[in-house]
Amino acid sequence: MKYLLVLVVVLAVLWFVRNNRSGGGASGAPGKPKPLAPPQDMVRCPVCAVHLPRSDALAGVDGRLYCCADHRARSAD
Repeated sequence: MKYLLVLVVVLAVLWFVRNNRSGGGASGAPGKPKPLAPPQDMVRCPVCAVHLPRSDALAGVDGRLYCCADHRARSAD
């Protein structure tokens, strides 16, 4: 009976070590982190003062950048 308990403990330790090792292998764990994206230019909505990436901003007729279509329409009034 004690040999069965020792066997279960050894198998549990091996399973734990195998699943928590660092490094890329057959387990699919990433070896190196992915490179970060370059920083984006941030702009400020003139209506609500929220900062957002320039690529997500909406341009108004006056050339200013807004966070949403509602704020763009509100400033046009």
